[in-house]
Amino acid sequence: MDRILSIIEKNPRLSNAEIAVMLGETEDYVKNQIKTLEESGIIKGYRAIIDKDKAAMQNVTALIEIKVHPRSDKGFEAIAERIARFDEVESVYLMSGGYDLCALVNNKSFQEVAMFVARRLSTLEDVLSTATHFILKRYKEQDVILFEAPKDDRGNISL
Repeated sequence: MDRILSIIEKNPRLSNAEIAVMLGETEDYVKNQIKTLEESGIIKGYRAIIDKDKAAMQNVTALIEIKVHPRSDKGFEAIAERIARFDEVESVYLMSGGYDLCALVNNKSFQEVAMFVARRLSTLEDVLSTATHFILKRYKEQDVILFEAPKDDRGNISL
């Protein structure tokens, strides 16, 4: 199953037949394994990686570092779960360093991010402070290079 996960993670658009050839297995075997992975919750979903600069998307992505007061009975879990339920939040991570949590807010305007942080996130009882960082340019995302290598226009030379 680990090999199937590795293949799907790199390219979820491959057909079961293509994956079967790569693994030397039958298409039915691959289909059943993927179904089991989906039903067990190991595979949570499939997403496209979009080059937002090329698509001329005007929305921004913000990484919001959050310092919280953990609860004695649940640690960081309760506040992390509460933050994860906000529609604006795409991802939430527990992290080491000066802040406890990191939230990713994607496809919002600068104003929407600012209002989310000011009115919803920072007002939560256990949130002590936040630091918001905006992504200015993407070079690589989820192991996909988003820039094109410079073209060599020197041409061929024969000697």
